[in-house]
Amino acid sequence: MRHLMNPLDFTVEELEKLFDLANDIEANPAKYAHACEGKKLATCFYEPSTRTRLSFEAAMLNLGGQVLGFSDASSSSAAKGESVSDTIRIVSCYADICAMRHPKEGAPMVAASRSGIPVINAGDGGHQHPTQTLTDLLTIRSLKGRLGDFTIGLCGDLKFGRTVHSLINALIRYPDIRFIFISPPELKVPDYITDMLTERNIAYEEVIRLEDCMPNLDLLYMTRVQKERFFNEEDYVRLKDFYILDKNKLSAAMDDMLVLHPLPRVNEISVEVDDDPRAVYFKQAQYGVYVRMALILTLLELA
Repeated sequence: MRHLMNPLDFTVEELEKLFDLANDIEANPAKYAHACEGKKLATCFYEPSTRTRLSFEAAMLNLGGQVLGFSDASSSSAAKGESVSDTIRIVSCYADICAMRHPKEGAPMVAASRSGIPVINAGDGGHQHPTQTLTDLLTIRSLKGRLGDFTIGLCGDLKFGRTVHSLINALIRYPDIRFIFISPPELKVPDYITDMLTERNIAYEEVIRLEDCMPNLDLLYMTRVQKERFFNEEDYVRLKDFYILDKNKLSAAMDDMLVLHPLPRVNEISVEVDDDPRAVYFKQAQYGVYVRMALILTLLELA
């Protein structure tokens, strides 16, 4: 039995197979419409989510399976003090596979160690968000035609953003990746990441102004400043509008640059950008369903 806790749990070769399967699902949805008939997915979400939870549920329903679970810790026995270990042992009696989101780092790993069914980490605190990373990689591969040989700018909250940390760790396994980190000093990428890139001789630079690097980017990965990761309101208010991508800033970019965003968006991308063909963040959300369908099939050994 296999779990997914970290994007690196799959080798590059295994990811290629997973992405090939996801692209086949996109091209031939009817072929997979009954692949999970009789199977159940439990979504155990201890903190709020729209995209991740609904995309997991849509993925299982698209495969002909069923869904059960909870969308908030207060609506589960966690409110009575039940441990994650006990919860997953109970859920293992009811479902065939589980997607877990938890505010505490490492909670899905604890669940996996006690589970009788495959567990997918659907986000644990500021730590990992592996299925978002798989979504990002599939989006890039599908729309750029490759994973490797590009310059990617990561903009916004690079300190607390789990999607950013996961994506960097996943991309360093591919050739000729160049990183540009765009953030205010207070939200710069953690030292352990830049130290790792230096050790591996992977090119990166840190800038404050988005305008300074826009013409050099093949990909721009925007993130929101996350209110829930701040300890005080003042710091959040001061930094939340630091970067806003609008048509004017985008005019300096290459014609084939792609703008990605893990969503939800607050105001860091102006709505006027949505109609630009380079803005692919809503397509990205759709790719999230395909990659989760492929992942469910793979972990249930149905593909």
